[in-house]
Amino acid sequence: MSKKSIFASLFLITIGIILGALLVSSSSNGIGLGLAGGKDDIKLGASAPPMTNNVDLKAASNAFVAVSKAVTPTVVSITVTTSNKKGERNMPQDFFHFFGPDVQPREPQKSQGSGSGVIVTADGYIITNNHVVEDADEGGIEVRMQNEKTRYTAKLIGTDPTTDLAVIKIDAKSLPVIALGNSDNVQVGEWVLAIGNPLTLTSTVTAGIVSAIGRNIDIIRESDGRRNSYGIENFIQTDAAINPGNSGGALVNISGELIGINTAIATTNMRYQGYGFAVPVNIVKTVALDLIREGKVRRGYIGVQIKTVDQTMARAFGLDKAQGVLVDSVMGNGAAKSAGIKSGDIILSIDGKEVNESNELQAYIATKHAGDGVALKIFRDGRTIEKKVTLKQRDDDKKVVKAVDKKDGAEEERSSRSSSVKFDNLGMTARSLNAEEMKEADVDNGVLVADVKPYGEAFNRGIGENDVIVEADRKDVKSPGDLKKIIEGKKPGDSLLLRVKKSQGPTTYIAVQIPK
Repeated sequence: MSKKSIFASLFLITIGIILGALLVSSSSNGIGLGLAGGKDDIKLGASAPPMTNNVDLKAASNAFVAVSKAVTPTVVSITVTTSNKKGERNMPQDFFHFFGPDVQPREPQKSQGSGSGVIVTADGYIITNNHVVEDADEGGIEVRMQNEKTRYTAKLIGTDPTTDLAVIKIDAKSLPVIALGNSDNVQVGEWVLAIGNPLTLTSTVTAGIVSAIGRNIDIIRESDGRRNSYGIENFIQTDAAINPGNSGGALVNISGELIGINTAIATTNMRYQGYGFAVPVNIVKTVALDLIREGKVRRGYIGVQIKTVDQTMARAFGLDKAQGVLVDSVMGNGAAKSAGIKSGDIILSIDGKEVNESNELQAYIATKHAGDGVALKIFRDGRTIEKKVTLKQRDDDKKVVKAVDKKDGAEEERSSRSSSVKFDNLGMTARSLNAEEMKEADVDNGVLVADVKPYGEAFNRGIGENDVIVEADRKDVKSPGDLKKIIEGKKPGDSLLLRVKKSQGPTTYIAVQIPK
């Protein structure tokens, strides 16, 4: 054998010895490559988790677990049997929907829907949504407890359509009861859990955050689909997943306290798409106590129609910034009129609490009863005044005070100036009213809006054809010339306050901005 061959053989032997040693060493350390040893040598996964000391996340996880265990037994499943006496409810729009009950047809003349409820007393009072139980047959409300083994037939105690809440009662004792929180303390961004029975999946818990508060989604409607002018909407918005069947279930904070009753969702397909809405628990407490004690709600009313003040409206009234809510009109026999509140007043606060949205004021009043007193801070004619108001019950025969008071003495001679004026900068045309038109509109003066250009300032601010403008800049308008003179006295960028009798609706304030 040549020297060259000997050296090659020795080199290969040396390499083999080294590789063998490496394989034995690796196998003994538990990292085997599968080339040596049996199946018992295989080890899957890392020897330790990447995070072992994340105390905060572990605590949060434990909190979710603890809240779920504590609260889930207080949330029940509700099945409602309904005779098909009514047509399907007319929804206000295609975006916001009540999301329960989850309706399943059973017979040609009957259907069943499932929802949720929350136990609030140990002897069986349960809060749910009005739209879950409102059309239930006699004896058609069945309640199932969390374990699904115990079932009860519930009695309807009372409903409150203006908040979409209801109370039912089962004959039971020593039931688990949910803790009630304070929805005034709810903050955007805090963790919440939604507990209910979506899509027939009983006792389901989902988590998310509060994504907004004080939402008004214009969903409270009359039975015929018309807007309920007394509807109270001040919803807590959450991104916790909720679906049909969650209606009437619990929205709770990380302490396990009820902060809202899940009621509606924003959706285009009647299923969860990211946002749900819950009635705040402070409203729930007041409604539930009234329904349990008396079977109806004893809600107090100020007796005003109100609207939110935006920047254009604020400038028109002489406010430095957009704040408060505008008293659009006053009820004839309401508490507001008795207290000396007038249309055109701007309510800045109630009982020391600032209000900058109409639904904020409505939600606060919803926690009060007839006979309760409230203190209002009001902006009027450039100054701030205080008014004490004793709330009254709503009068079914209520009437709105007319925007234009009848003049004492002889009617002033109407202007003989132009009977029709085109306001190109606002995108509208106004003309004179004849006696018959004034009588039909129930006004003593004003000009008729004869034409409105789409997407102009008048159109965008809500002025429509056949509306009647009765005031401009707090002055009576008796002819198109009067209106023209007032508008010409404004500079581009100024706000102009108009008092408008809507063609199909009440008299309201509308502020427009003179285009630059």
